[in-house]
Amino acid sequence: MDTLRIEGGQVLRPDMTIERADVLVDRTEGTILDIGTDLDADASETLDADGCLVMPGLVNAHCHVSMTLLRGYADDKGLDAWLREDIWPAEAALTDEDIRIGAELGLVEMIKSGTTAFADMYFDVPEIVDAIDAAGLRARVGHGVVTIGKDDDDAWDDIEESLRIAREYDGAADGRVRTAVMPHSLTTVDEQFLRDATADAHEEGVPVHYHANETADEVTPIVEERGERPLSYAKDLGMLTEADFLAHGVHVDEEEIALLAEAGTGVVHCPASNMKLASGMAPVQAMLDAGVTVGIGTDGAASNNDLDMFDEMRDAAMIGKLAADDASAVAAADVVRMGTAGSAEAIGLPGGALEIGGVADIAVVDLDAPHLTPANDLVSHLAYAARGSDVRHTVCDGRVLMRDREVRTLDESTVMERAREAVAALRERI
Repeated sequence: MDTLRIEGGQVLRPDMTIERADVLVDRTEGTILDIGTDLDADASETLDADGCLVMPGLVNAHCHVSMTLLRGYADDKGLDAWLREDIWPAEAALTDEDIRIGAELGLVEMIKSGTTAFADMYFDVPEIVDAIDAAGLRARVGHGVVTIGKDDDDAWDDIEESLRIAREYDGAADGRVRTAVMPHSLTTVDEQFLRDATADAHEEGVPVHYHANETADEVTPIVEERGERPLSYAKDLGMLTEADFLAHGVHVDEEEIALLAEAGTGVVHCPASNMKLASGMAPVQAMLDAGVTVGIGTDGAASNNDLDMFDEMRDAAMIGKLAADDASAVAAADVVRMGTAGSAEAIGLPGGALEIGGVADIAVVDLDAPHLTPANDLVSHLAYAARGSDVRHTVCDGRVLMRDREVRTLDESTVMERAREAVAALRERI
């Protein structure tokens, strides 16, 4: 049997307890064979986890990975002006090659910071899928649809493209890629298109993912025009099911939280983006208390400005306490669970926990650093002190993607150089 052994470390269990143990992985099946001490196996490959914490790979439940090329391009503006004046015009100038290069840059960044799975909404999705296949990560992808400002023919073409991508690429990259139909939001896609796309997606057996309640400016028009809250409108459209998931959920009220809990629809919290764009503070603790599945996402690097999920967990804990006006809210264990199992559940991908028989998506965090000393509470350290640069090894589907900080699947220096060249050409075109 072709096996991988991660030895000499401490292991984070699903109940957030920690024990000293080794992890044995079936590299052919991409699953965990055993967790414990004195494992009776001669492994094909070993990873040294001495002085480390072995944890589930982080799951970035909402991002736009190719937007790494727009990192730092347009900062310090509100969401609507930022999109219309800067981001959408820049995206219109992106080429297929740019999308691939930006995706590779984001995938390297995620591998180096311990993320093993993510959900991505963008365009030119085949380029992103090819990059995911080469990098070795796990993902749920979809073509983002915007119909405002388009005639009916162009709008329907956009919807059909999202459905085609969902059909064609589900199960790509040896099953590591799954798909969704992804209308951008409740205010950027017209009602009939939302209704039809949702019905077709569910008939195909794929989820729907969209932005919702990100800003007050997205809520007010729906309330004024329809006399109902956005998530009540989403429910009317069939967009609140157990398979579906939405990003942000900043401006949700008690009634909408109850709708989410009842439907089992996941919410992806993006605290850094919400803070940077002054969108507001999501009531995360209220959602957790109601039983809503809450994951964490970085959003795009243009509004974050990185894809480090450790940063995002810390932000989620801090802003969660402010939103609840309670220092005990969104506690460390809850945040770590949100960034792993919560995110995986929200986007419907395996992973998020280290369990025998589960997928071998693993991050090994090196604890030998001043900012992680002393080791009074390692779960607290993951939430409040750890950084992506502390990750020593990253494993996805049983495959070692990074060993001792060296990415194996993509050439990091080449990816960075290509990104610099692509951005220089992009800025000239813009």
